Amino acid sequence: MNLESLRGQVAIVGVGHAGLGAAHGYTEMEILAQAAARAVADAGMSMSDIDGLATCSSSATMWSMPVAEYLGLRPRYIEATMLGGSSFVAHLLPSVMALVTGQCDAVLVCYGSTQKTATFGRQAGVKARALLDPQPFEQPYEPISPITSYALAAARHMHEYGTTRRHLAEVAVAARQWAQLNPEAAMRDALTIDDVLGARMVSDPLSVRDCCLVTDGAGAYVMVRADRARDLPQPPVYVLGSATAVWNRQISCMADLTVTAAAESGQRALDMAGLSVGDVDVVELYDAFTINTLLFLEDLGFCGKGEGGSFVQDGGIAPGGRLPVNTNGGGLSCVHPGMYGIFLIIEAVRQLRAQAGDRQVPGAEIALVHGNGGTLSSQSTALLGGPSTR
Repeated sequence: MNLESLRGQVAIVGVGHAGLGAAHGYTEMEILAQAAARAVADAGMSMSDIDGLATCSSSATMWSMPVAEYLGLRPRYIEATMLGGSSFVAHLLPSVMALVTGQCDAVLVCYGSTQKTATFGRQAGVKARALLDPQPFEQPYEPISPITSYALAAARHMHEYGTTRRHLAEVAVAARQWAQLNPEAAMRDALTIDDVLGARMVSDPLSVRDCCLVTDGAGAYVMVRADRARDLPQPPVYVLGSATAVWNRQISCMADLTVTAAAESGQRALDMAGLSVGDVDVVELYDAFTINTLLFLEDLGFCGKGEGGSFVQDGGIAPGGRLPVNTNGGGLSCVHPGMYGIFLIIEAVRQLRAQAGDRQVPGAEIALVHGNGGTLSSQSTALLGGPSTR
């Protein structure tokens, strides 16, 4: 067995979400359970069919155990690796291997967060992580975590390649234009380049409109072997390639602030899938900040290093542009409950099923999904294919 032999052997057959925006009165476990139930029902299955579980949380080190308990599962396979926001993309490959080798028959990947409405919200979590996850080369300087790190990367990209704040604003405006086509998106008001440039500065050169949302939300998806997927009600979305790379934890330990480990994870995922970026119809990138989108477009090979700004200029990744990117509105305008990666998968599945409504990319057959965790730390890339790609 090699990675190429795993191509298309497993399919995503159900997706679901819950509590998007503000889940007043619910805990993160409760909205996770709602999303999980919807994903399992979408797959035409019941919770008793689930014997594999992949989940993690930034607020609990042993999160998989209370999730299994709450959902009434006794999984034969558990994947609980915590890599930050990329985790739910990174869960794909080990879950594929577990399914193909018969460790389990149906894997539920799930996540939930009420960071916006919970008493123990984002600010409390940041303080707790300063103790539990110390970053000795950065914390003494009291950065505004994580935006200070991303602002540093953005400033370096500007210095080296002439990238401008207007280029960054193009990313935010494109995300908002996609969100305006998505009735589930949290922010759908019109947004212009001037609005972004004139917004309150948070950490130079990033304004509040260069930053992702702070929302509640839960998401889930279900995976089974391809032979079983054919008998389930939804069009199967096949896992064609998947890879994860980690080069650093702290941004101060990056060898080059303008190059992320996506340069490695992307190529390995493409190699497993036997594809090139020219084969990709729709792209879902982890846009915690506008600079992320530029860096990942470059590192994944959609444009050359330093060319991200010109690539997105004049609506290049907006509806009707050269490349559909973050078609649900992304973390900048749709939803961002602390860790966003699972929503990348959900949106890609909807696009490949041709179930995305007004934002549907015509003829989409191949989607590239890319997750980011930490501060440009963990990078995980996946290639997903519609029913005709296996």
